[in-house]
Amino acid sequence: QVHLVESGGGLVQSGDSLKLSCAASGRTGNIGTLAWFRQASGKEREFVAGILWGDSLSRYADSVRGRFTISRNIAGNTVYLQMNSLKPEDTGTYYCGVRRLRMMSLNAADFSSWGQGTQVTVSS
Repeated sequence: QVHLVESGGGLVQSGDSLKLSCAASGRTGNIGTLAWFRQASGKEREFVAGILWGDSLSRYADSVRGRFTISRNIAGNTVYLQMNSLKPEDTGTYYCGVRRLRMMSLNAADFSSWGQGTQVTVSS
C-alpha cells in the first residue's frame, strides 16, 4: 500500500501561481505511474497531469498544457505540480493517485491509491 499526502493548495487570484506537493510513503517501490487529478464541485474527477516514475515521461491535459508542470523527486518520493497562470476554471480539489503499472492513464479508475486532496480556489 502506498500512502499519499497532498499539500500546497490555497486561495489565489486569477493569474497567480501555486505549487502542489504529493509525498508518497509505504510501498513506494510499487509506484509505476503517478498522476494529478482534480475534481470540481458536482463534477467527475479529471486528469490533470501524470508522470512515469522511472523515466519522468509526462503528459498533460489540454486545458493545463503550457501552464502546469509536473516533476518528481524520486529520492524524496515526492511529486510536484507547478501551476502558473491560474484560472477560475482550475478551481477544485486536487488529488494525486498512483498505479503500479508503468503506463500513463487518463482514467481515475486505473489508479489504486489516492491522497486526501488539497483544495485550490482561484478567484476572478
